Amino acid sequence: MAFKDGTSEFVMMDLALIDPDPKHVRQNINEEALKGLVSAIQKLGVIHPLIVRPADNGRYALVVGERRRLAALQAGESKVPVLVRPVSDDEALEIRVFENIGLGVRSALEPRDMANAIQALAERFASPEEAAQYFGRSPTWLSQATAAANLSEKVTALLEAGKITSTSAAVQLEKIARKDEAKAEAIIDQIAQLPEGEKVSKKDVDHAVSDEEGQIKRKAEAPAAASEPVAAMPEEEIAAEPAAIEPAPSAVSISQSAPAPSPAAAASRINPSKVKLVADLLGLSEDDEEALLAKLIDEFLAAKGKA
Repeated sequence: MAFKDGTSEFVMMDLALIDPDPKHVRQNINEEALKGLVSAIQKLGVIHPLIVRPADNGRYALVVGERRRLAALQAGESKVPVLVRPVSDDEALEIRVFENIGLGVRSALEPRDMANAIQALAERFASPEEAAQYFGRSPTWLSQATAAANLSEKVTALLEAGKITSTSAAVQLEKIARKDEAKAEAIIDQIAQLPEGEKVSKKDVDHAVSDEEGQIKRKAEAPAAASEPVAAMPEEEIAAEPAAIEPAPSAVSISQSAPAPSPAAAASRINPSKVKLVADLLGLSEDDEEALLAKLIDEFLAAKGKA
């Protein structure tokens, strides 16, 4: 019988009855990263049930939930919620792989949704310091995590209209407004006047901040060549080929320039499928390089207990 057609039994089970599987795919667990889960379990208990299968002598072998099992032990829990499923070794491996690569498992919240949820919880506390302590993070982390929940009406409108590529770009605009309201207003007005389909990234906003006149400098796209595709030429010839076509001036009233290569271009050696997988797991767009990098930095710092 296939896993999806099998029956489950939900029970609150003694942790002492659950044995880790030596063949489990998760062989390395970051102890620093586990601290956040331990803290959450101490406050709320284990939210998602572990999956176990019957073993010998009235014991059970873990199928899914090794991090939760270890964290529950460290949190001092004696019982955890489990689903008992009789599965084969082959099925157990499939379940573990599919769960850990994110297929069929929950997706991360969109940044604004996450920010709104965190802020709603934080508002229950008397101070940001108390709220941050509840999350097991620093007040700085809390401020950054809720920034997207406090966007102005103008910036929110640009984000919802698709004029800004990401929440991180919108948050950056709000930061500018706190330092230089006039420049921020000028940038917002420029973005609002963009033609349909035109949008700006966090990098464009950063360029505008460094520009004395607050102009957003965006790269104009060169028209497609009428001759054979460049991709058909040998790499050596492509590298030696001089730039024969100058980009035509854009009709957009915002000033144009050719910024430095994007992180994606500089990191072209990264497997695109891995970028997409990470983006899917984080609930972000694979094209939003700034948001992806910012999220990965946040996750890394949190794992190291530095957030």
